[in-house]
Amino acid sequence: MFSIKQLAEQARKSSLQIANLSDSEKRTTLNDMAILLRDNRQAIITENKKDLEAAKENNLSPSMIDRLMLNEDRIEDMASAIEQIANQDDPVGKIKSTKVLDNDLVVNKISIPLGVIAMIYESRPNVTADAAALCFKAGNSIILKGGKEAIHSNIAIGKILHQALSNNKIDIGAIGIVSDTDRKHMAELLTLNNLVDLIIPRGGEGLIKYVSENSRIPVIQHFKGVCHLYIDEGATIEKAINILVNGKVQRPGVCNALETLLVHESILEQYAPQIAVALESRGVKIHACKNSIVHFNDAELATDDDYEQEYLALEIAVRQVDSFDNAVQHIQKFSSNHTEVIVTNNKTNANAFVKRISSSVVMVNASSRFSDGGQLGLGAEIGISTSKLHAYGPMGAESLTTEKFVVLGDGQIRS
Repeated sequence: MFSIKQLAEQARKSSLQIANLSDSEKRTTLNDMAILLRDNRQAIITENKKDLEAAKENNLSPSMIDRLMLNEDRIEDMASAIEQIANQDDPVGKIKSTKVLDNDLVVNKISIPLGVIAMIYESRPNVTADAAALCFKAGNSIILKGGKEAIHSNIAIGKILHQALSNNKIDIGAIGIVSDTDRKHMAELLTLNNLVDLIIPRGGEGLIKYVSENSRIPVIQHFKGVCHLYIDEGATIEKAINILVNGKVQRPGVCNALETLLVHESILEQYAPQIAVALESRGVKIHACKNSIVHFNDAELATDDDYEQEYLALEIAVRQVDSFDNAVQHIQKFSSNHTEVIVTNNKTNANAFVKRISSSVVMVNASSRFSDGGQLGLGAEIGISTSKLHAYGPMGAESLTTEKFVVLGDGQIRS
């Protein structure tokens, strides 16, 4: 019978070995993971098809099915991400600061692993590989609790990762896969504060809320992505439309897709037909404010609920604003602290936007779709933290470490 406590105990034991691996040992093992993922891609796709068939039978949304689907390109992306992580500098053992006190004590702060991390996530099987690789690079063990909709894919990937560990004489307990989909295991996992150091939930709003309210373990939230694009007065319309279309349409079911468009009234008055065509020709459903709705065909009148919505679909809320300040105030009210974008030719407004918007990622004249660990040079991400803790924004391997004080003396005693 499956036991979540035993899995956590194995992860705790394995974490002692992982924390002491050399950079070379970690690089070799991670590169083996990448090789084995490529070598076994057909086996992964076969298992993924089982999950896709079940998803269709259970009428999962198109965005969920898109997140669930694996093909050769996505498996190659997983392998490439692991290789990038392998080639990064070791985040463990770095001296973050040092000072010499008046009594000649040398005080260092040095990065160390967190220990055991539990990842609770929905739909995305690529998270199994990304999260395991990032935690391993940072010297942590990980417990991976994926959703039942991706169980076949997650188990298949987990076996491959275990093979890489075994090939390098590393305890496979370092990557724990929760293979039983019973929800009671998640509830129990959240109580194991003597074995698990950190919980990272990644999925829908309901999952995040449940974990945050029931966990005895510290939680870093990957909350919903209500991402805004503000098109400023005098912005270049071609640039703005390209960023709008890329952010909304390329992959509407992901958390860095745009959900709200704010447009300065002068831009909307002049370029409304182009903005409308850009959205409507791509099948985007529009919820528009009373001042902008006249510019769109078949738009619905937007409410505050629409401006709080993470649609994860070809759907967007639109509001006309009469000033830069009005746009900033809207974002400050409705932001989920994920990603906000301004398109502007005004450097003063660009700088003010960066200063006044406190979301974890702020973009100037660039698509929200770059709000991603892989795109920002982290190799991959374990999630995008919307909690203002030690990690904020896309979390790579370095975000999975903490710091300890190391004090070097020569017989000093306190007077």
